[in-house]
Amino acid sequence: MSCVLMWFRSDLRVHDNTALAAAARQGPVVAVFLRCLPQWQGYGHGPNKLDFWGRGVAALRDDLAGLNIPLLHRDIETYDQAPATLLAIARETGAKGLHFNREYPLDEQRRDQAVATTFDRAALFARGHHDATAFAPGELVTGKGDYFRVFTPFAKAWHRQLSDERLALRDTPRPQPPPDIAADPLPPPPQAEEPPVSARHWPAGAEAASDRLERFLRFRGRHYARQRDMPAVSGTSELSPYLALGMISHRQCLQAMLGENHGRLGEGDAGLVAWANELVWREFYQHVAAGFPRVCRHHAFQRHTEALAWRDDDAGFRAWCEGRTGYPIVDAAMRQLVQTGWMHNRLRMITAMFLSKHLLIDWRRGEAFFLYHLVDGEFCANNGGWQWAASTGTDAAPYFRIFNPTTQSNRFDPDGTFIAEFVPELAALSPKGRLAPSSEQRHQTRYPPPIVDHKAARLRALDAFKALTTD
Repeated sequence: MSCVLMWFRSDLRVHDNTALAAAARQGPVVAVFLRCLPQWQGYGHGPNKLDFWGRGVAALRDDLAGLNIPLLHRDIETYDQAPATLLAIARETGAKGLHFNREYPLDEQRRDQAVATTFDRAALFARGHHDATAFAPGELVTGKGDYFRVFTPFAKAWHRQLSDERLALRDTPRPQPPPDIAADPLPPPPQAEEPPVSARHWPAGAEAASDRLERFLRFRGRHYARQRDMPAVSGTSELSPYLALGMISHRQCLQAMLGENHGRLGEGDAGLVAWANELVWREFYQHVAAGFPRVCRHHAFQRHTEALAWRDDDAGFRAWCEGRTGYPIVDAAMRQLVQTGWMHNRLRMITAMFLSKHLLIDWRRGEAFFLYHLVDGEFCANNGGWQWAASTGTDAAPYFRIFNPTTQSNRFDPDGTFIAEFVPELAALSPKGRLAPSSEQRHQTRYPPPIVDHKAARLRALDAFKALTTD
């Protein structure tokens, strides 16, 4: 009896997996994973994300083994090699076709189309499924039939058109008879100039993701609206790495949230509703990548901002990267990123706006730095967040919105608890000193002076944006 192939990519789970459920209905199933390290590294993914990805594949292999589904592993150099590699596997295994879940950035769409064309020419099917979003890109459009450019109307349309079927969990395959094909041994992790962050905080796999979701909803979900902006408090779900690689689905998250919120999605507990809204934001940015592929080519969404006069300031960029700007909340956040592979969402906005507005350094440099270090580095969300902060993207912050880092730390880390953790040279100071150390305190602790004056930097950024024309 011929088999079917299931091509895993950023959907590393056996539960609630649209393509896997479809493949199982036509089974038996043979799973495939193509590791494309040179191209992923060329995109800018660093050791933290690649290590988490590899550990996720290992966890997936174990889960598949429980279903008697072997996982075949191949290394390729570029996406261009995917069609021939998959076709060779299909011929080796006698597979009649291939199932996969779609990905929406431009290069991934082109890769998948090339695979489908190659299989079609070989008289085999290659079927893509929409799985990562409630609505496939192009399903939610404006009254004029265009992709949404602003989040709020997108979210309203999302809630208005959402049906129970779109959030229904896909069937988990039942164990199949043991096949004659053996799973491949997993290759060693890639060699990296820098070791990845400790795996202890980011255990990989669907079970770890499910446990994290359960703990969040049980203990912190209802406090999310009040605590999500407080970096010293563990107030967020920290599920973003698992969502980025599909170790858990948006449907699983939303179904769990509905169970805690009496079946309501857009109303009810303020914390749970606010958290669900963040999942809609993730979907919005995936629609943007599909509908406006220019953002996948390092271009600003707002075309007129391409002419912005960014500054060449390598010294300032290095100070930002290394947490030496002289603004404690910015430096603590950047050190958290480098040390842990993750950064609190409020701090992502503060640091991104500091680089693009205070230092007037091209947002693309910061986007790349984040992508390299983040465990949850994922193009759509990372690009969307950076362009929002830099006032170049969809739903962009008005160019005149420029966070004052000291004001932000006063609001969200008033005792300097988070600052003390990641800028330990300031830990012995009073809360006021941690937030805005005096010149004497800076000298005593060897903490640097601010590399830029907030007021002067704000005026410089305003002048740069005012010089643009929208024609």
